[in-house]
Amino acid sequence: MVDVVFVLMLFFMATTGDKVTEKELRIALPSNPSGAASDIIKTPIVIDISSEGVVFVNNTQMGSGAKDRELTQLRELLKRSLEGQTDPDPVIIRPAPDTKQERVVDVLNACAATKVVKNLSFS
Repeated sequence: MVDVVFVLMLFFMATTGDKVTEKELRIALPSNPSGAASDIIKTPIVIDISSEGVVFVNNTQMGSGAKDRELTQLRELLKRSLEGQTDPDPVIIRPAPDTKQERVVDVLNACAATKVVKNLSFS
């Protein structure tokens, strides 16, 4: 009998420490005073580089292939999409794992020529 009471006492003591009190999280989301949602949400420009060196921007092929070292079509697209913006859209470069580094440098040179340096990242 004493053993049963002792076990029950241990059980109740162990479970009283596990009380979880729920709390409300107060989160203040950023708001735009003008009400325009386009100023808050930025659409990234995703530059994919295939293992063969073909460059795609948002799933559209840029240039004639891997031999196009200047990437003039990419430069024009970046220039058009970023001109006149005070806070430009982010540019994400996603090379394939076996892409030659020379091709990644070509894309970086095209970004540097169009002044894309602030919002540039790799994925």
